Amino acid sequence: MTTFARVITEVLAPGVLVAVLLLVVGFHAGSQPGVSRWWGAPAALFAAGIPMAYVVRGVRRGRLTSVHIPEREHRRGPLIFGMVSVAIGTAVLVALGAPRELLALLAAGITGLVVFALVTAFWKMSIHSGVAAGTVAVLVAIHGPVALIGVPVALLVGWSRLVLSAHTVAQVVAGTLVGALIAGTVFPVLR
Repeated sequence: MTTFARVITEVLAPGVLVAVLLLVVGFHAGSQPGVSRWWGAPAALFAAGIPMAYVVRGVRRGRLTSVHIPEREHRRGPLIFGMVSVAIGTAVLVALGAPRELLALLAAGITGLVVFALVTAFWKMSIHSGVAAGTVAVLVAIHGPVALIGVPVALLVGWSRLVLSAHTVAQVVAGTLVGALIAGTVFPVLR
């Protein structure tokens, strides 16, 4: 059971889900005439690739113990770095004329990073669960109720964090609710 939980935690890690979701939303936005389906690639670079490279570098240099940053006090720097990277990427994509739907997703991502960074100052909410729930909320906004098929996947992510003793039930539930709320409101309003 622990091995399966580790696999889920890695395969459905926040950086992976963010990158895939940006590619999916970019591809969806590209269904409009004259819009490239590949806008999600540079967005994924700024929102997932660059921040993950920063975290991996922190692990290799011994500043962080794991790419999942289990110590609450170590999360602030990577979250701030992620905010800056997403903000720069968003500014570049705005200047280049990226589709509104993709920019709305980046805005939801920045909002989530700010909220999780503020909460992290005093409590360790599950970012894994927040991103998983937010992913489902965005997919529901785009594809309708059929995307609710992703709910068991989001629940599986929360389960994996509990099995690995990375979070308490309260931290997983809070992360899930906050992630779904942010993505389920910011993205639809701005798209």
